[in-house]
Amino acid sequence: MSRPTDLIQGTLDLLILKTLALEPRHGWGIGQRIEQVSQGQLRVQQGTLYPALHRLEQQGWIEARWETTENSRRAKVYLLTAAGRKRLRRELAEWERLSGAIGLVIEEA
Repeated sequence: MSRPTDLIQGTLDLLILKTLALEPRHGWGIGQRIEQVSQGQLRVQQGTLYPALHRLEQQGWIEARWETTENSRRAKVYLLTAAGRKRLRRELAEWERLSGAIGLVIEEA
């Protein structure tokens, strides 16, 4: 099995926003979901994930609240705000544009 791929710079915000568009999650759950959906190809380290969550919260794209988990533990749960949904739409459009352009270069070369 190959080593999980490092995230392309700038894609982590998109992956977090997309993950939270499905349902609110705690930080560890966000990382697990990204790894699961990517079939183990993407692994987000906690030292990268939590600063990104803090940055997205400061920008108003996500908000955090404390909740009690199924294991009776308190965990900070993150959810997408209306501004975050708008940002996600813009990020997805930009990703489509960029990946399309990269595809053109790869096919031509």
